[in-house]
Amino acid sequence: MEFLALFVSLPTRQAAGRMRIWRALRGLGCATLRDGVFLLPDAPEHAAALANIAGEVLAVQGTADIYRLGGRDGPQETEIVRLFDRGPDYARLLVTMAGVDAGDIKALRGLRRDLAALVTIDYFPGEAQRQAQEAFAALEAASGDEPATVAGKIRRLASADFQDRRWATRKNLWVDRMASAWLIRRFIDRKATFLWLDNPKKCPKSALGFDFDHAAFTHVGGRVTFEVLAASFGLDNDPALARIAAIVHCLDVGGVPVVEAAGIEALLSGLRAAAANDDKLLTEASRVFDGLYKNYQQEQPHD
Repeated sequence: MEFLALFVSLPTRQAAGRMRIWRALRGLGCATLRDGVFLLPDAPEHAAALANIAGEVLAVQGTADIYRLGGRDGPQETEIVRLFDRGPDYARLLVTMAGVDAGDIKALRGLRRDLAALVTIDYFPGEAQRQAQEAFAALEAASGDEPATVAGKIRRLASADFQDRRWATRKNLWVDRMASAWLIRRFIDRKATFLWLDNPKKCPKSALGFDFDHAAFTHVGGRVTFEVLAASFGLDNDPALARIAAIVHCLDVGGVPVVEAAGIEALLSGLRAAAANDDKLLTEASRVFDGLYKNYQQEQPHD
């Protein structure tokens, strides 16, 4: 096993630059071999990220060199891997989880993002990650806020077979349900009507359920409901919808960060707080998604 090693020396007078670079190294999940030497597993994306940081170091009149190294033998390699141990980070997250009320949806979203960010930089996952993921899954299940992910393939469907239907999902809409309802009415069933459920278990058999356990459309594999609907109806090859899907995925279950996500989350949170009911909320949120879609369309290269 090989690692990339960034050797850094920074001038003490560049306090702001030093802080920015330390944050970047922490964000990548670098292990510290000794003062000024930071490690990542050898991978092209890590090489590119360290090269960018090296450029920032040089910009503040520091020195930076990147080397490839490996353990001299098995025990030494084990010691290097141990430097990446995320156990203490998972332990702190578990303590935080223990103090969260399962009904606090905002806190759950924050925990989901924190866990996803930690998993992203956990290069040698083990028992600590498993425990944290199981604890969060139990907390999420107790909240009843997010549907469980199911395994299986996504079947391709024809929108012509889903016209003038009543669609149902959980009330108190949040991002995946907002975006999914917008996608349904905008691209799948233009005359769709919606039913907002107090209890998903009492969803009428005549309604098409989405984004709850055992619904017709819900989380499958690594995809949230918006992504499942797009794939089901052949909309996932639309680049503008793919950009929106990335935002929805990030805000709903975490994962790869999206630059626009924080701003969209703040906007949708404001709409949610101001809306008198879910019908009005969907009307307002649909304007947001219409605007995003139009913006991403115009950003696409034209022949």
